[in-house]
Amino acid sequence: MSIEQIIILLLIGYIVFTIDTKQDNFPVPTVLVIIGIGLAFIPYFDSVNVTEDIIYHIFIPALLFISAYQFPIKNFRKNAGLIITLATAGIIVNVFLLGSLTWLIAPLGFASALVVAAILTPTDPVSVVSIIKQATHNDEIADIVEGESMLNDGTSIVLFTTLFSIANQKQSFTLLSFTGEFLLVSIGGLTIGLVLGYLVSKIIHYSHHRQYQIMLSIILAYGSFLIAEAIHVSGVLATVASGMMISYEYGRAIKEDHFRRSLDGFWDIVEISFLAILFLVIGIEITEYISLEYFLYAFAIFILMVFVRILIVYMTTKIIHPLSWPYHFLISWAGLKGSMSVFLILTLYTKSTNGFNSEWVVAVTFTTVLISLVIQSLSIAPISRKILK
Repeated sequence: MSIEQIIILLLIGYIVFTIDTKQDNFPVPTVLVIIGIGLAFIPYFDSVNVTEDIIYHIFIPALLFISAYQFPIKNFRKNAGLIITLATAGIIVNVFLLGSLTWLIAPLGFASALVVAAILTPTDPVSVVSIIKQATHNDEIADIVEGESMLNDGTSIVLFTTLFSIANQKQSFTLLSFTGEFLLVSIGGLTIGLVLGYLVSKIIHYSHHRQYQIMLSIILAYGSFLIAEAIHVSGVLATVASGMMISYEYGRAIKEDHFRRSLDGFWDIVEISFLAILFLVIGIEITEYISLEYFLYAFAIFILMVFVRILIVYMTTKIIHPLSWPYHFLISWAGLKGSMSVFLILTLYTKSTNGFNSEWVVAVTFTTVLISLVIQSLSIAPISRKILK
């Protein structure tokens, strides 16, 4: 991808974001994906492509750090039980329920069906969080959706890695080994993020230049991710924990407001720039794999995905944090798919063996992600307004 292409993609993103300044008329990331699909038919963009490494090591750490840093700590505390349960036990149950139902309708073995479910489990509500806030005037629902998304990425990667290895016959599965690996990867990532976030929040006092303080935040976002990945624990959770820790530390003292303003200004620009490029490139990339031949399978799996999501959210909220049915449905419907699912699809595509039906899985999951993005994000505003009347 050339610098000229990047500038053009940024310009397109700028135009789209500017049209919808309040983020409540249409979900900008979804519109960008649709535009990206159109760009795929222009020869100039034939050389534009995205790999799993680019998504995972460049886009995801920054976007997760931004979400974690900007996430209200007091709101996380208030809804921590529900958020953590949905992002851990809820995700695991979701994968096995959706995988079992997928196995019944798809030409796949059980392990491969579970891999499909693991790909379609992480949520990416960046398209709808601001719309939910505008439509419902209820920040708590948006915070639950966003908080779950930040944490469930790490769970999904562990599940996907384990199930993918089983489907490729590279390892056997035991509940004990999976639980041990899951705890090690998760707790290790969180610990690294919390420690580095705390250290950076103290080190930053040695510099009185805002530019250098912002540089430290960049080092923290990517450094926590890379260190965690290097020792084989969750880089995703490390980045999330570091962002939340630095937010917590600077939220305790009003004298740090100048730093937060500088940080907000820098990372807000990074966020919209990365979102513009990422979703446009996803649209360009996804076009290669979409086929009407797989559409019925994809739509059927989408229906099953929504059904399982509603069931999991209902059971979890019933036990931990009772909500009225409109809010329960909104949390369920806002669990659309996006960049993390695309990363997992591309990982599967590049690493699967001949014994794995990768062509079918890649085509169907890409199509399912597109259906989810378009249908759920475009309908979230009218549904919110209608059921909350």
